[in-house]
Amino acid sequence: MPRWLAEAIAVPAAAQLAVTPVLILMSGQITPVAVIANLLAGPAVAPATILGFAAAVVAPISVEAAQILLIPAGYAVGWIITVARWAANLPFATIPWPGGLLGLALLAMAVAVAVPLLRNQRCRAITLAVVAGVLVASITLPPALSPWPPRRWLMVMCDVGQGDGIAIAAGPGRAVVVDTGPDPTPMDRCLSDLGIQEIPLIILTHPHADHTGGLPGALKNRRTGAALLTSHPTPPPITQTLTTHKIPQWTATPGSQWTFGPSELTVLAPPTAPPTTHTTTEGTEINNTSVVLRVRWRAGSILLSGDIETEAQAALLTTASPAADILKVPHHGSARQDPAFITAVGARAALISVGSDNSYGHPAPATLSLLHRSGARIYRTDQSGDLAITDHNTTLAITPRN
Repeated sequence: MPRWLAEAIAVPAAAQLAVTPVLILMSGQITPVAVIANLLAGPAVAPATILGFAAAVVAPISVEAAQILLIPAGYAVGWIITVARWAANLPFATIPWPGGLLGLALLAMAVAVAVPLLRNQRCRAITLAVVAGVLVASITLPPALSPWPPRRWLMVMCDVGQGDGIAIAAGPGRAVVVDTGPDPTPMDRCLSDLGIQEIPLIILTHPHADHTGGLPGALKNRRTGAALLTSHPTPPPITQTLTTHKIPQWTATPGSQWTFGPSELTVLAPPTAPPTTHTTTEGTEINNTSVVLRVRWRAGSILLSGDIETEAQAALLTTASPAADILKVPHHGSARQDPAFITAVGARAALISVGSDNSYGHPAPATLSLLHRSGARIYRTDQSGDLAITDHNTTLAITPRN
């Protein structure tokens, strides 16, 4: 290895070694990609910091001059963000590790074993070969190493194609179901994979087929307690299916709250009077009557926003705080999103339930750009299949199935 490259790697490697014990204590994970990520992002840190500070000093004197300084600063910050997102998507970007003092003790033992092996030339080659083999096997055999569902799952966004279908943990063998997708088979498959035998509450956010068509699949061979519906008139096929299964039908009211297992559900919308729309399409009017829920767990929260569009999003800001750690992006990521709503949610992750190559153009490029600017990491069912939210050491984590 060239000397200049070894020296360049030495600094971020030393920094990573210094902070690894702290990361294990705080989050219970190891980030092996951090060294290369810091090496790539490092050159942009100084320009971003210096130019940003200079802009802050100059702004009271000349806003125009500050804006000029922020242009190159923005490119530097953009590079850092690009590197961070690239690194986070690499295999083994983070490796789960026991937290606390146990994790530190195991780390010390691992170092004590690894250092002598790597210092011995003969053992070094064997050790590196074994590590490489483990990494290859882990990448090529993910189902064997990561069985589904993941441990301590709290919610799963099912891959139902162009639609919504969600299961919220409600105890062993139980889940609250929010929408059922357009087809019974994918929804039944998703719930079967999760081992769901009982649905204490099924919530249909609004009566569009891509949210209700899979209802028979969700109810198949499963005990169901009650159904929560929006205030918009429900089509007869839906009510008849619920009646046939002897399922009580309730109307969603803002402020209603339930606790099932680890999950606390609160209804935020729709309001008694639906918001005024700027379009005459019936689809938008129905979308804006979607049931909106906030689900809280010990580790964090998610906002399940149905298909509400800009009018209902703006109206929700006047009646409730939509803040949550994760956002289920409204209407499969359509272009009709209110930037103020996205900002108010303040989510660090955004889930989009969408079908591949759909004819609607979902998710819209403008919406993806808006979510990126808000700082949310985006997960999509058309790219990753089912998406599970898990409790990882009292912090929410998202595990894609694919």
